[in-house]
Amino acid sequence: MMRIVNYPEPSTWASLLERPVQDIMSLLEVVRPIYDRIKSEGDRAVYEYEELFDHVRLARIAVPEAELAAAGNSLSASLREAIDIAYENIRAFHAAQRFEPIRVAVCPGVVCEQRAVPIERVGLYVPGGTAPLFSTVLMLAVPAQIAGCREIVLTTPPGKDGHVHPAILYAAHKAGVHKVFTVGGAQAVAAMAVGTESIPKVDKIFGPGNQYVMAAKQLVALYDTAIDLPAGPSEVEVLADETCCPEFVAADLLSQAEHGVDSQVVLVTTSSVLIDAVQAEVERQLSTLSRSEIARKALDHSLLLLVHDMEEAVALTNAYAPEHLILAVRNYNDVKERIDHAGSVFLGNWSCESAGDYASGTNHTLPTKGYARAYSGLCLDCFMRKMTFQELTPEGIRHIGPAVEQMAEAECLDAHRMAMTLRLRSVEEDADL
Repeated sequence: MMRIVNYPEPSTWASLLERPVQDIMSLLEVVRPIYDRIKSEGDRAVYEYEELFDHVRLARIAVPEAELAAAGNSLSASLREAIDIAYENIRAFHAAQRFEPIRVAVCPGVVCEQRAVPIERVGLYVPGGTAPLFSTVLMLAVPAQIAGCREIVLTTPPGKDGHVHPAILYAAHKAGVHKVFTVGGAQAVAAMAVGTESIPKVDKIFGPGNQYVMAAKQLVALYDTAIDLPAGPSEVEVLADETCCPEFVAADLLSQAEHGVDSQVVLVTTSSVLIDAVQAEVERQLSTLSRSEIARKALDHSLLLLVHDMEEAVALTNAYAPEHLILAVRNYNDVKERIDHAGSVFLGNWSCESAGDYASGTNHTLPTKGYARAYSGLCLDCFMRKMTFQELTPEGIRHIGPAVEQMAEAECLDAHRMAMTLRLRSVEEDADL
């Protein structure tokens, strides 16, 4: 069960808050041969790896357009409606993130502009090993759709029957995915990075996955294509005081623990009574879960931390920089202003993390392993590129020309200086006419 630590000293926080260790070098050694084979053999290697890793002998890897369009027919009306609600909320929130072009006259005769353009071809990876994560389809594809990406490619592992779960296909079709391929694991990442006879090479790869998928993404980022963000196993911290509901807190911890055995959940609280209550609730609820064994293993490296006061709780939280943070405290609006490092924050007792995972509208693709100190969660900007423009007139040359000459000369870049000097001379000669 979860480890209890009472009043940990700040000097111990760094070691206490370490995530489960992953040896990235050994993982890269595993995925590199997969990458090399797919780069040299294309589809043939993809089919062989699918049989080896997903235990399916596929007749084809591309999902026919007709199957994609008809997928909703095999879902219950209630599930279709749930996906539709999530789609609308995710779309509304991400559409509000549209970038407005900038045009600034920085000085007389010099105008600078910036505008956003979509990444042309994006690849989305959707895990499907132990559960069909159609919610991830929406989180990845909706912002790509809003951005206007010319081609949206999705890969996901096939089921034992060789097909993709219809909920994944329905979400993909609704969110504007152009092509779906029944390929999973590191082989899917490699195929999208280098391109095969069937799977197009993409400009950027998005999406979560197991440790081999994450290693493959980091590998291809060195050679072929950009990736969204570094990520590891999922995690949640609940920051709670005596006003929280222990039943809610236990459910929030377990909802993250059931993701995988390498997930981590942390409770930080100012109440010793709450720790006992949450422990009891976790054990009670754990027995009701279909993925209880997975959750129980995740709890083995998770933490219940008792601190002196809210100031210490906030400092500890910022040191941890959790992927998900739930503020189950009385004055959560005050506390949120002091949170500097977190992927996504859930405010108050009613804001469960699973709402963000599915349908509140925010994105659930978030930085883990403390990367929230430097990375944002997935947003519309991730599917866009910012381009800048500048225009100089003769008046602008006169204003900034001497400064450019001086700076280029100081950096010993003579050609840079000459490019401006020639223009200054031309402006001066025109003025003399």
